Amino acid sequence: MGIWKQIAEYLYIKKKDTDRPDSTWVKYMHGINRLSIILFLVALVILAFKLGC
Repeated sequence: MGIWKQIAEYLYIKKKDTDRPDSTWVKYMHGINRLSIILFLVALVILAFKLGC
């Protein structure tokens, strides 16, 4: 799976692959990855506003 497809799934842009097995630990890992990507994007937006003004 490509990195862009995985990020799209994390951010709920693309529907998950139903053929892939899912366990509790994988769900936790994806949740943490989703949170880190969202926080990174928020930090980029804040940085852009601080540097722009």
